[in-house]
Amino acid sequence: MLIINVKENESIDKALKRFKKKFEKTGVLRQLRKRQAFEKPSVARRNEVIHATYVGHLRSNEEM
Repeated sequence: MLIINVKENESIDKALKRFKKKFEKTGVLRQLRKRQAFEKPSVARRNEVIHATYVGHLRSNEEM
């Protein structure tokens, strides 16, 4: 559970901004979205390889 101590004379906007930053760092939302659909390990590996080849292709074009 996240705890944000609101300081005296601090605006709610600043406290909310601090809460949002802290919440983003925990990665709860990313993990929730990832768990919505199960992906088999073989499919995950295949997607990693496809992404790596894509990035490698982009970088090789960038060097030219």
